[in-house]
Amino acid sequence: MTATTDRPNILLIVSDDHGYADRSARSSADARTPHLDRLADSGTTFDNGYVTAPICSPSRAGLIAGAHQQRWGARWFDSSAFPPAERQVMPEILAGAGYRTGYFGKVHYGPEQPGDRACPDRHGFGSSLYGLAGLSMGRLHYLHHSEQAREEYGEAASRHGVSPLFENGVEVDCEQHLTVEFTDRAIDFMGEAADAAAETEAEAEAEAPFFCMVAYNAVHNFAWQLPEDELAARALPHHDDFDPEAADYVDWYDGAISPHLEHGRDYYLAQLEIMDREIGRMLDHLEATGRRERTLVVYLTDNGGSTCNYGDNAPLVGTKYSLFEGGVRVPFLVSWPGTVPAGERSQALVSALDLLPTFAAAAGADLSQAAPLDGRDLRAAWEVAASAPAGAPGGADGGGHDVLHFDTGFQWAVRTPEWKLRWVDASTGHREQLLAVEHTDIGDGLTLVPLGPGEHDESAAADVSAQHPEVVAELTALHEQWAGQLASA
Repeated sequence: MTATTDRPNILLIVSDDHGYADRSARSSADARTPHLDRLADSGTTFDNGYVTAPICSPSRAGLIAGAHQQRWGARWFDSSAFPPAERQVMPEILAGAGYRTGYFGKVHYGPEQPGDRACPDRHGFGSSLYGLAGLSMGRLHYLHHSEQAREEYGEAASRHGVSPLFENGVEVDCEQHLTVEFTDRAIDFMGEAADAAAETEAEAEAEAPFFCMVAYNAVHNFAWQLPEDELAARALPHHDDFDPEAADYVDWYDGAISPHLEHGRDYYLAQLEIMDREIGRMLDHLEATGRRERTLVVYLTDNGGSTCNYGDNAPLVGTKYSLFEGGVRVPFLVSWPGTVPAGERSQALVSALDLLPTFAAAAGADLSQAAPLDGRDLRAAWEVAASAPAGAPGGADGGGHDVLHFDTGFQWAVRTPEWKLRWVDASTGHREQLLAVEHTDIGDGLTLVPLGPGEHDESAAADVSAQHPEVVAELTALHEQWAGQLASA
């Protein structure tokens, strides 16, 4: 089994809370992302790329399984969990196809503990360095991970996530900026290409392809946790982490997020620029080792940009936590030189669920024993992207889905190429809590908005449910049918 154009290496990069607008290619006024733009230029940008949830845990669970996480009850923070053992996940499937597998980054599928199946070394990754963010309110400290740091932070340790990392399941200290550390480890794992020093063609063909997943904690809060040289280069002041002896956590937290944190957007942009630079290092490594043209690279983030962390989702309405477009529609870049069309933009409705079947198809992996998948092979979408005119259909005719579903328990949504139906039950208290703590509004009640090419307004004024009761009925029936199918599965 060799890494050829038919069986590519696979590099999957997942960031945390990256705003939809925060790329140079989106004409951002202040975000500088030359390497993400370089990735986009070498491949196809899916403008209607979605994740399955507006928060990280259930979103990541759906991604790694290629299936709606609601199938095993994962909807919100309080119910999310890694897929059950009987369901094969991405690294297990690719390892079964002869791939070397490595995971480097944040782990947060739910309240996992060391040694659980959710740990990368327990579900098919042969090499790993990771932090269990489920032990620390979803966070990993950007700079400190050691037993000493855990002792020094005391009560605040669980707020910031300073515990040691895990290398293949064993605790290890790390005092380097995590974005750099995870990149270093990923590059070491990818290694030097065998054909770079091969004496015969047979030796060159002996290289096993790799699947490398890099799950940055960037650009999640608290973004001021930067090395001193990075602060100095940007003339940014040092900002203290939470100290339980100096303040109550809730009051401190409110002053450490938008709109109260001075230089908040600058800290966020600094973390974004560092992550972009490190992504560039990985691309450089692939080019230097002669493997770029036979490596499928995908970049996306786990949910929409966060209001509290100064992310920008323009022109989309809404943010992380909500089922507005800004909560679930994300940067979604796919590059495979010579195979995926370069410099194209697709309007197809695509999902993080599609990555597993796409990778399996590229790898020639056997899915006959896998549990039912809800994603679809992206090849049809990128093939259409090369020939479709601007504004072409986003559904099956455009290579994408005809309908996408979202459900957190207290809010649900249905997205088609032309419409978005969204429902929120504000009586549960979630809306009130998110307004108070995260300064974001998830809305209330039922709304229907047109979302054809170029349309992004999901405000209350854009609601046309009263004018189109037949569309409301059709999409409501689609949601009920989908929910019923999952419940009976």
